[in-house]
Amino acid sequence: MWFLPGPVEEEPDYLPPGPRAEPSETSIVSGWIKAEAACAASLARVAGRLGALDDRLRRGPEGWRHRLALLEAADLSWFLGDRVGPDRLALWISLRLSGVQDDAGALARLGWAVRRLTGGPGPEDDLSGFLDRRDAETITEGAEPFADRASAWLDIMQAARALHPITRACMGFHLWSLAGLGQTGDRMESAVTAGRIAASESRGAVFAPLAMGGAGGLRAGGAPAERLVRWLDGMETACLSAMRYLDDIEDWSARAKSATVSLSGKTPPALCRALTEWPMVSAPMAQQLTGSSRAAVQRNLAWMEAQGLIREVTGQGRFRMWKAA
Repeated sequence: MWFLPGPVEEEPDYLPPGPRAEPSETSIVSGWIKAEAACAASLARVAGRLGALDDRLRRGPEGWRHRLALLEAADLSWFLGDRVGPDRLALWISLRLSGVQDDAGALARLGWAVRRLTGGPGPEDDLSGFLDRRDAETITEGAEPFADRASAWLDIMQAARALHPITRACMGFHLWSLAGLGQTGDRMESAVTAGRIAASESRGAVFAPLAMGGAGGLRAGGAPAERLVRWLDGMETACLSAMRYLDDIEDWSARAKSATVSLSGKTPPALCRALTEWPMVSAPMAQQLTGSSRAAVQRNLAWMEAQGLIREVTGQGRFRMWKAA
């Protein structure tokens, strides 16, 4: 009939293409709250692993934190494509030595990561100061200042204070590029920042390990629930790897102390501390760390190698390096 309405048709979209409205802070945080509720059991288990690591580091020597920070930064470099080993990183940090094939920029980034993983104020207090980007304003004409982008990211993190620090760290890591912070930085900054946030309530552990034993938890993609599941699995593996590593170092420290108790002088205990704090040491590096003479360092290194406490890893006659056996 002519007076009845015709078939309903979808109205064509005549709106011009353009930027769409960004999701609100409330909608972003609510998605992560639901993801945390769905992963409550796994989150409790991982929090227990991190708490055990925190208590272990609180009761252990200061060198353990530095050693774990070196290993974490080296593992992050492999995940991000720089592929710097702990020995090369140790030489760069202690003596500023690098090979011809080494990337000075990658080593500088890793040095920054080790400094931030071993202490200093947290990222949620002052993100620009944490990243050493106080003077970074604009990269290109018309670009948003970095301070504004950092402020937007901090506002979202502040709105998510109800979340557990581990969940909040995961959310902050995956929102890093969405906030525009990846335009002038790299994923190393986001991973280090997330590691510090996850351990913000710890007393012994300055950071939560994320890349030790594999960096599967840092892969992006999927809904918040899927990302949080991968994050928790990766952090649990990393915490277990760190605990096993500390077990080995503690056993070696006890064995080295028992073997060197009859030796006189300050060099043997200083060498033991250096080998506990650093994954590998060279003779010049040990000389600088212990404050002993070159002859005393070489003599004690040779004695410890003969006793089976350390082993030489380069197999060369010059530029040799030793590690705890």
